[in-house]
Amino acid sequence: MRVLHITTGLGQGGAESALYKLVRATTPQIEHFVVSLLDEGVYGERLRAAGAQVEALRMRPGRPSLSALRRLQGSLRSIEPDLVQTWMYHADLLGGLAARFAGRRPIVWGVRHSNLELRRNRLSTLAIARVCAWLSNWVPTAIVFCAEQAAHAHAALGYRKEKFRIIPNGYDLATFATDPVARSAARLEWAGPQEVLLGCVARWHPQKDHENLLAALALVTRGTPVKCVLAGEGMTAQNPELMASIRRHGVERVAVLAGARNDIPTLMAAIDIHVLPSAGESFPNVVAEAMAAGTPCVATDVGDVSAIVGDTGWVVPARDPLAFAAGIEAALEALRAQGKAALGERCRERIERRYGLARMSGAYVELWRSLVDRESMRHAAKRREV
Repeated sequence: MRVLHITTGLGQGGAESALYKLVRATTPQIEHFVVSLLDEGVYGERLRAAGAQVEALRMRPGRPSLSALRRLQGSLRSIEPDLVQTWMYHADLLGGLAARFAGRRPIVWGVRHSNLELRRNRLSTLAIARVCAWLSNWVPTAIVFCAEQAAHAHAALGYRKEKFRIIPNGYDLATFATDPVARSAARLEWAGPQEVLLGCVARWHPQKDHENLLAALALVTRGTPVKCVLAGEGMTAQNPELMASIRRHGVERVAVLAGARNDIPTLMAAIDIHVLPSAGESFPNVVAEAMAAGTPCVATDVGDVSAIVGDTGWVVPARDPLAFAAGIEAALEALRAQGKAALGERCRERIERRYGLARMSGAYVELWRSLVDRESMRHAAKRREV
């Protein structure tokens, strides 16, 4: 079976990570082709190494070009995929329409957004989501959400509920296997031997709500020796908004700015507690990745966080620094009483049991095959009628 993935981009994000893991887990039983509307980002070469053919249309963000769309149409004709899988709103819209006009084949939209508040999103993003809601009756054969919360939010927006499928993200625990030597070396880079090391892996974006975390840290650090690594795009001293927030809350000695990194499994194993201050997400990969690495989490109650964490960590209301600080204090107390190894073992067991990579990849392949088979039967029936 030939599957063409059309994605908005291939940068460092949850959708891109899920696409990469899916390609790696299902090659060679599935022949994968990937077209990025933007550039190849960090995942282009990784996808090639995993066995996919990759093409980047190099559109400018927010400015679709006719030449790029023609190239997309050409790719659809030359590849002749059995099924088209799109990832994220812009690809759902542009890729979905291009695939529908190119001929009859199953089209699966991938939606990974759950917070549709105006103050947390660009107007253009919300506008595209509303256009997709209107087109969901005609363009996609199925719509895959990675979280129940995302499905509920889009049903309220007008997406066709009967087309919904929920496929949670999956994780390869071998990738996040704990390595005591690597953990110790990385940990010493950021904290002293007597300090508890927190970590937040999230790019600088209003949805991530770093302000919530920094306000909470100002409360937690009264007498508690902690450091907090802030990793992700924009988490550097060159970000004036971030630096202003750090100074405003007086946590200059606590916040460690690590910027974008490619060693997330090592970072997750190095920290003692992972913290997610987000104001809205569907299925935060970083929470599951931290747990897979044996690191307990304190996270805000957004998307499917409660389902991911279960009873292995601490889930607190979003946009509430007092509650977030209380959650971190509770985690610090559990760390002192039980130790990281005991807490981490429960985290890894939960991810392996509920969110293994094989479960995600199997669910996608099963959906794809069922849609392709259904389309084949429809064509066969039409031929018999003729």
